[in-house]
This record gives sequence, C-alpha cells and structure tokens, in this order.
Amino acid sequence: MRAVVQRVSSSSVTVDGSVIGSTKQGLLVLVGVTDTDTTEDIQYICDKVSHLRIFEDEQDKMNLSVLDVGGEVCVVSQFTLYGDARKGRRPNFMKAAPPEMAECLYLELVEAFKGRGLIVSTGQFQAHMQVELVNDGPVTILLDSSKEF
Repeated sequence: MRAVVQRVSSSSVTVDGSVIGSTKQGLLVLVGVTDTDTTEDIQYICDKVSHLRIFEDEQDKMNLSVLDVGGEVCVVSQFTLYGDARKGRRPNFMKAAPPEMAECLYLELVEAFKGRGLIVSTGQFQAHMQVELVNDGPVTILLDSSKEF
C-alpha cells in the first residue's frame, strides 16, 4: 500500500459538481492499493500516518501528529500510485489491485483512521474526482508499506 500524505490547511473532493468530502487543518492522504496488500499493510499505513510528526509545536519544530493537533484526514483512493512509467511513455498499472480488492482495503483503511478517533472524509472510489488542497508548508511525505522507498 502506498500513500502520499500532504499536510493541508484545507482540502476538498468534488464529484459531478458536488463536494463529497472536505477537511480543515489536517492531512490529505492519497492511497494506492496493490494486489499483495493485507490488513497488516492497512495497519502500517494507518499507524504511520496517524503518528507522523509533521505539524509544528510551540518552537516551530515538526514535532506533532494529526492526532496531537486535533486535525482531520481526507482519504482518497488513487490507483495511479502504482503506475510504473520506467519503460515507454504510458504507465503500466499491473501492480494496482483489482477494483473489488482495492475498494475493500481502502474502506478498511478509512475505518482504521476512524478507529483512532480521527474525523475522516473520503473521495468516491472509482469516480472521476477533483481534489483541491492548500498544502501547508508545503509538506508532502511518501509512504510504502513494503518499504520500497
């Protein structure tokens, strides 16, 4: 499982002209699921994201997590995180999980974040979405549960 974690002042997800998810201060988490992911990968990403110390403390040091600051999380499925563009010009998505599997694991991740007491909003699985954000910093962190990077 891969995640692009962005610290945001605000974010929103729009489908067919309607805002379906939004956050105030917190994190926008773009999530890609691969065909070998399990519940362990969900727990790894949930734990890592929930406890990432990427918010400033009183001394302006990144020392606080989204839990510490009472922030919100917007989780958006993005299969293109498993796009492999090393060969040719068109990405290969062979490592992305099939939609049925990906949706199930994505929803488990959303529930895991809620289980941490976080306020969670989402995108819409397999929909064409417009995602807007104000990246605070900017701060962007890449995570991979198989620790490929």
